Amino acid sequence: MRRRSSSSIAANPVLIGAATVLVIVVAVFLAYNANSGLPFVPTYSLKVDVPNAANLVKGNEVRVGGARVGVVETIEPVNHANGSVTARLGLKLETTIKPLPVDSTILIRSKSALGLKYVEITKGTAAKGYADGATVSLRAARPKQVEFDEVLGTFDARTRAASRSNLREFGNALTGRGRDINQALQSLNPLLRNLVPVMRNLSLPQTKLARLFQALGRTAGDVAPVAETQASLFINLDDTFAALAKVARPYIQDSITGGVPAQDAAIRGLPVQRPFLRNTQSFFAELRPGVRALRTAAPILTDALVVGTGTLKRSVALNRRLKPTFQALQRFAVDPLVKLGVNDLSNTAKILNPTIAYLKPTQTVCNYATLWFRNVSSLLSVGDNNGTGQRFIIIATPQGPNAEGAFSSAPANGPTEDNYLHANAYPNTSSPGQTQECEAGNETYAAGRQVIGNVPGNQGQTTEKTTVDRTR
Repeated sequence: MRRRSSSSIAANPVLIGAATVLVIVVAVFLAYNANSGLPFVPTYSLKVDVPNAANLVKGNEVRVGGARVGVVETIEPVNHANGSVTARLGLKLETTIKPLPVDSTILIRSKSALGLKYVEITKGTAAKGYADGATVSLRAARPKQVEFDEVLGTFDARTRAASRSNLREFGNALTGRGRDINQALQSLNPLLRNLVPVMRNLSLPQTKLARLFQALGRTAGDVAPVAETQASLFINLDDTFAALAKVARPYIQDSITGGVPAQDAAIRGLPVQRPFLRNTQSFFAELRPGVRALRTAAPILTDALVVGTGTLKRSVALNRRLKPTFQALQRFAVDPLVKLGVNDLSNTAKILNPTIAYLKPTQTVCNYATLWFRNVSSLLSVGDNNGTGQRFIIIATPQGPNAEGAFSSAPANGPTEDNYLHANAYPNTSSPGQTQECEAGNETYAAGRQVIGNVPGNQGQTTEKTTVDRTR
């Protein structure tokens, strides 16, 4: 009996080779498309706007909490109306994070030091999420990413030189001061304990500490143009402090030591001095007009001081000679009869006060007393070798009834034009109760009319001057 030959795939080398090639092709296909996601697997697509693609390439990972949830499928630039350019990423994500909350944030981070990047998503807590194919706005791209090359770029040549200088200077400053540093670290404990309430107060919104730093920034910007001037100031300060170092001990040290007692004395004494200082301020305020007037009187005062210096030296001898005089005055003052005389003089002055007040304007306003003495002195000024004579002139009296040339029964009152009496026994001299005028010698002559007493109207206060007015 003929044995029947068995046919199987394992016995066929061609089929085995074909199956092997098919498996390898499928494996290569899956490996090639692994970065774009596995085929026939559902995905969740989103578009994300970021300020900068930051060296991303297609196929970079998308992670949430460190776990890979998708890949970057597309990268496109987006031009805006203001001229700026941003990037829009097309993400192919797993459906396990669908829908992504709308308050989620996007950040592009470095995966290695070689420049490989990935997109990190920080999921939010909002109940609403992005729909499939939605675009995540630019606001979600925060915080601003800092590139590794930007970090390295901060260490330019000037920064490296400054770092070496700082390292050298700080090293020299700390050399041999280990004990002091240990004491400083030991003192940090009470410092930090007391610092807690201070920092708590500074962190309150009412302190507006953020505005302080903004103001400091503006201040730094304002003083930037005078940086060279400030540098010169610090150079000059170095000379100043070098000079102060020479007198630091014992002079400045003693002043600091005595500063606390001086402040305690000021705390006790200044409140007591405050009324005196207030009165002094008022006193000097009232002195301002006088001091202002002294500017014009300064030359006269200078001459007076020059003359007064010699006079003051001679006043010593004068004082010695005046001593008997003052002793006599003292004996006169204690004499009981002097008091009686002074009382009589006081009573006399009180009695004469109304009379003097009435007569005073006769001289002070009208100058009559001085004019009278001047005219009297010139009355007998005419003469010869034998003596002086009185000047006079003959005046003919008017004719008519009751004229001045004969006896009269009444004041002359005509009928001729000259035969009228004009008499004013008490002319007004600006005395109390009178018209303010100097009537004697100034009244007008009323022809053909009898005038007895004061002339109607005010004749003014102008009289002849007898002295030179030096004020003009």
